[in-house]
Amino acid sequence: MTEQNEKQTKRLVVRLATAAIAMFGFGFALVPLYDVFCEITGLNGKNFNQGPAKVSSVDRSRTVKIQFVTVNPASMPWEFKPNERSIRVFPGQDRQTAFYARNPTAHWMVAQAVPSVTPSEAAPYLHKVNCFCFDRQPLEAGADIEMPLLFVVDPKLPEHISTITLSYALYDLTEKQNVTHTIPNKNKGQVTL
Repeated sequence: MTEQNEKQTKRLVVRLATAAIAMFGFGFALVPLYDVFCEITGLNGKNFNQGPAKVSSVDRSRTVKIQFVTVNPASMPWEFKPNERSIRVFPGQDRQTAFYARNPTAHWMVAQAVPSVTPSEAAPYLHKVNCFCFDRQPLEAGADIEMPLLFVVDPKLPEHISTITLSYALYDLTEKQNVTHTIPNKNKGQVTL
C-alpha cells in the first residue's frame, strides 16, 4: 500500500467516524427537537393545554363537534372506550364526559392514556381542564372505572374548524411502577406485590 493510499484510507475512516458520531448525536437530540417543533407549530396534535383555562365568554353563535376515539396497542388487554362517541359544544363552554376502562386480566395493572388532537391546528384551542390522562390509572384484576374528562374549546378556534377529534392511546405501565402494590388476602392478611 502506498503512502497516498494510506492517507486516503485514514481520511475515509475519519469521515465515516465523524458521520457515525453526528448521526448518533442527531438521533439522540431528535425527540426533544420534535417535541419543541410540535409545541411551536401545533403539528402532530400534541396538546399542551392542560389545567385551568382562561376563557372569558361562551360563543353561542356556533357549535363544534368533538369526537372521541380510543386505541389500545396490541400489548394492552384493557377494554377502553368513551362513554360518548361525540358531543357538540359551544366554544368557551365547560363540558364534561367520561371514558370507561376495564382490566379483564387476572392481575393488577397500571395504564396511562396519551392524548392527540386532530386537526393539529385545533390542538392549541382544546383545553383539558381535568383529564384522566394527567395521571396513571391503576386497576385491580377484573375491576372497571369511569375516568372523567373536563374540557373547554377556546372561542378563538378558527371558524373553518367545525370538528375536533380527541384520541387517546392507552399504554401498559405496570412494569414501570417502582411502588409495591398491596392486595387483601383472606388467609394471610395482605400480600405485597
